[in-house]
Amino acid sequence: QVQLVESGGGLVQPGGSLRLSCTTSGSIFSIYAMGWYRQAPGKQRELVATLTSGGSTNYADSVKGRFTISRDNAKNTVYLQMNSLKPEDTAVYYCNAEHKRNPLLSYWGQGTQVTVSS
Repeated sequence: QVQLVESGGGLVQPGGSLRLSCTTSGSIFSIYAMGWYRQAPGKQRELVATLTSGGSTNYADSVKGRFTISRDNAKNTVYLQMNSLKPEDTAVYYCNAEHKRNPLLSYWGQGTQVTVSS
């Protein structure tokens, strides 16, 4: 069982920055791909960014050039650095871990609220 705990959400003005953290229950990055997803009110959950076990990244078009996903293996933590935030980035952000050979082994954190507003 993989446990994920997100932190770092909050209220920020448009144009501001936030860094989200997702701490895992163990050293899983060699066999799990990590991802950040978000869900705005009344909308479906959508992919924001992914980071494979090999280090490859992928971003939604809406966040390319503004968001960066990274990880610290020693701290068992994945980050999402969010810059130039827009009101449309407002959502609950979720961390995900998916086994690289068995997608059925997929785990979610509890989510952290990000609100971009003046």
